[in-house]
Amino acid sequence: MKNEALLEVNRLHVSAGEKEILHGVDLTVGRDETHVLMGPNGTGKSTLGYAVTGNPVYTVTSGSIVFDGEDITALPVNERAKRGISYGFQQPPRFKGITVHDLLLLAAGQEKLSKDKCCAYLTKVGLCANDYLDREVDVSLSGGEVKRIEIATILARHSDLMIFDEPEAGIDLWSFARLTETFEQI
Repeated sequence: MKNEALLEVNRLHVSAGEKEILHGVDLTVGRDETHVLMGPNGTGKSTLGYAVTGNPVYTVTSGSIVFDGEDITALPVNERAKRGISYGFQQPPRFKGITVHDLLLLAAGQEKLSKDKCCAYLTKVGLCANDYLDREVDVSLSGGEVKRIEIATILARHSDLMIFDEPEAGIDLWSFARLTETFEQI
């Protein structure tokens, strides 16, 4: 039987270099729950997301991160991703030479995605699939377009835990309302 809590952060202290950023954070996220962390810039919201995903820039100096009943505090980022943790960046990367379709296929991993399924992911984030599937994920896309494409790739991964850092950044209000509906569905 699976653990009641999907994620447990216990007395977490996190540093970047010599500077401690998080000081004893506790957080429990149950299965099928949505949590929103709000606060001023510089309060550690992104750092907490990076610590949970295992970003090597940040060091857990004490405390623990337990995912699905397993202590993952010492695991590298790739092992956490394999276990079902995804992260959506505040400023998503761009990939010259990779099409949106290819990026969705990469995100899905072992799963074979039909063109229709790829289109469905793009539609969920408010993009017309016919306009985007063959486009490169490069500088020709706006920040909001890249953000929505990144969210579609996270949906294609079927992760158990999806962390989104400022999912509204660069997205117009109509599109964000649509994304809110998508987040509620997942």
